[in-house]
Amino acid sequence: MSSALIRQPDAVHAGALARQDAAAGALIKAQAPRTSKLQAPIMLLTGHESDVHTVKFAHSGEFLASGSFDRNIYLWNIYGDCKNWGVMSGHTNAVLDVQWSRDNSQIFSASADHTVGVWDVESATRVKKGKGHSGIVTCLATTRRGQEFYASGSDDTKCHIWDPRVKRPVDTIETSLPVTSLAFAEAGDVLFTGSVDNVIKAWDTRARAVAYTLTGHADTVTGLSLSPDGTSLASYAWDDTLRVWDVKPFSAIASRCTAVLAGATPHDAAGGPRAAVPAWDPSGQYLACASAGDRTVVVWDVPARSVKYKLPGHKGAVTSVDWHPTEPVVASGGVDRAIYLGELAV
Repeated sequence: MSSALIRQPDAVHAGALARQDAAAGALIKAQAPRTSKLQAPIMLLTGHESDVHTVKFAHSGEFLASGSFDRNIYLWNIYGDCKNWGVMSGHTNAVLDVQWSRDNSQIFSASADHTVGVWDVESATRVKKGKGHSGIVTCLATTRRGQEFYASGSDDTKCHIWDPRVKRPVDTIETSLPVTSLAFAEAGDVLFTGSVDNVIKAWDTRARAVAYTLTGHADTVTGLSLSPDGTSLASYAWDDTLRVWDVKPFSAIASRCTAVLAGATPHDAAGGPRAAVPAWDPSGQYLACASAGDRTVVVWDVPARSVKYKLPGHKGAVTSVDWHPTEPVVASGGVDRAIYLGELAV
């Protein structure tokens, strides 16, 4: 089994207050009060044998799941020594996305082997292998209310909607281009898709038709994330911008775009992540995003339109981030095979 190591802070991080002395060029730190129950302000989780593509906190906040190019899904404790207590094996190619069920008893997975999986967390075994895609399955999304469904998007241009209890999709939305990112609206009646045409489409899941589009990105949309209150959608694209959209059923803003956060989240043109999904904090004020080009995690203050933190540590492109559901803690995974848990001072 893999193990988790504690990495004490050795650079500017969320638990430190820093200011730049312009005359001396010295970086001065003052340790901030602890803001989470992590054992240390920064925890390093190691064990994956290849690039980490996705990290997701359980809704309870007690566990983390990670998926990797090594084809495995790892389960980690968040508190104490962050022990790795489970390995889910069965995919025959990279695991590109994972999502937790609402009750934290199952994990849904998307893989480059053209399948999705439903896994029992307690036994760390696969209970359903979902077939139906003919291309790499790039992304997943889950419903928040009503009956629990999850959706999968693929290079085959299809979005399948799945009932976790069955092996075949219960519905399919046919798009015209590879699907690179997904998110359900709060009520589950709209599915947002991002693609290589730079456009975000809002699909009416009952009519299987586009209800409206969100335009403004100038390159492939690789990540979508719905805000905690369900009124805003964050998107990241290879144009190196985060955008925030008003996705209430009726919007007074014609473009629906309420914020453009640009210039601090470069992607890695030499071979960056397939997806960099932004993550909201529980209050909806902050957004964290992977910044593959400079190997950092960028935390934005959305109302202020400014960068709150740039968190270093990774030795390769950062591929994925997630925000703890109740604490100011950000998880990140990268091509360096490492996972960091970082405590923030927000």
